[in-house]
Amino acid sequence: MRDLFLACVVFGALPFILKRPFWGILMLAWLGYMNPHRLTWGFMFSMPVVQIVAIVTLIGMLVSKETKRMVWSREIAVLVLFIVWMGITTTTAFYQNLAIQQYEKVIKIQILTFMTLLMLTSERKVHLFIWTIALSLGFYGVKGGLFTIVNGGVYRVQGPEGTFIGGNNELALALVMTIPLMRYLYLHEKQKLIKLGLAAAMVLTAIAAFGTQSRGALVALVLTGGIFWLKSRHKFVTAILIATAAGVALSVMPAEWYERMSTIKTYQEDGSAQGRINQWGNAINIANDRITGGGFETWQRPVCERYAPNPNDCRDVHSIYFEVLGEHGWIGLAIFLTLLGMTWLKCSSIIRRTKKDPALLWARDLAAMVQVSMVAYLSAGAFLGLAYFDYIYHLVAVVVVTNHLVGQATKSAPSAVGAGLPARRDEGLQASPPARI
Repeated sequence: MRDLFLACVVFGALPFILKRPFWGILMLAWLGYMNPHRLTWGFMFSMPVVQIVAIVTLIGMLVSKETKRMVWSREIAVLVLFIVWMGITTTTAFYQNLAIQQYEKVIKIQILTFMTLLMLTSERKVHLFIWTIALSLGFYGVKGGLFTIVNGGVYRVQGPEGTFIGGNNELALALVMTIPLMRYLYLHEKQKLIKLGLAAAMVLTAIAAFGTQSRGALVALVLTGGIFWLKSRHKFVTAILIATAAGVALSVMPAEWYERMSTIKTYQEDGSAQGRINQWGNAINIANDRITGGGFETWQRPVCERYAPNPNDCRDVHSIYFEVLGEHGWIGLAIFLTLLGMTWLKCSSIIRRTKKDPALLWARDLAAMVQVSMVAYLSAGAFLGLAYFDYIYHLVAVVVVTNHLVGQATKSAPSAVGAGLPARRDEGLQASPPARI
């Protein structure tokens, strides 16, 4: 029944996507983050739905008259450079067949990122895109939060099998990254019932992150919680939300969870932690020996035995930083960190430029919450190999588009903005007349 329902939704939407390809962008985000096809048990489970919708969306972008706009910025230039450099490292990879397969996956992710960048042409479209991400991952947050409460945190919250967020650690990172986006939506929602639902979703999603029993998630929650409070408006309400989520989660988690979390302090005695540190040393040694790194999928036993400090302890690298370092060398890591750093600075620029303009409050709040999401990614990602997760690249695209919209708005009303007076909300938000969506 699930398969038939999902097939009707996906294939029934294709004709409309041809006319309005932006709906294809939203569906691709839904399929990419919620992975509803992975919640079925029949023919839709292995159906290449993302590929089908992507092809139809591309055709729609070519034939449709819906507004499209490519925003070039230094962040996008660095992203292109990163893609090119990953292609270069693939040609010198230790395991070229495996590296080529992984590079193809990365290219597909980046194609979807650039498609998204092209179609996000207005504030409304950005808002809908954020809603899609929040609802898609919020499904697992709400479901996982209730599951954790009902079962007393005994069982781990997991993501859908065979996806980026299939493991408990990976799902935890995605959930913590999503809470700030929910907060942005909460701040700009006028319906009280929806605001209440978003508030409940934030609390349950945080509880679900505890329920994953991921030590990286705990680190991310602590760091993100502090930045979340600092970056938020209405700090008293934010403090209540944080305290409620933490209080409920800590009260339901079992003793085994506390024992597992306590190993963060005694990582020297933990085999898993020591194995990760060993692989980090492996990554450093590979990068020092090869300017292009080992290429994608370099984490095989023969390479580990050659470069790791302890050649008998071989496992996955479990870190976005050392994953990029080992696979693409110091140059690759520098490009990757430059992209993230520039995106953070772009958010800060948006916040400064919109501080005195009430009409652009949405951009200020979104930039602040994206920074909080980045803190979650940068902290939890230190213990997870999710350097190519499309979530962070989508956020880069959102920030670039938001900055462009702010620039258009301030150019169209320089006197009002410069004087600190509210500019009209409908002025300068798009480079061309808005398309109906």
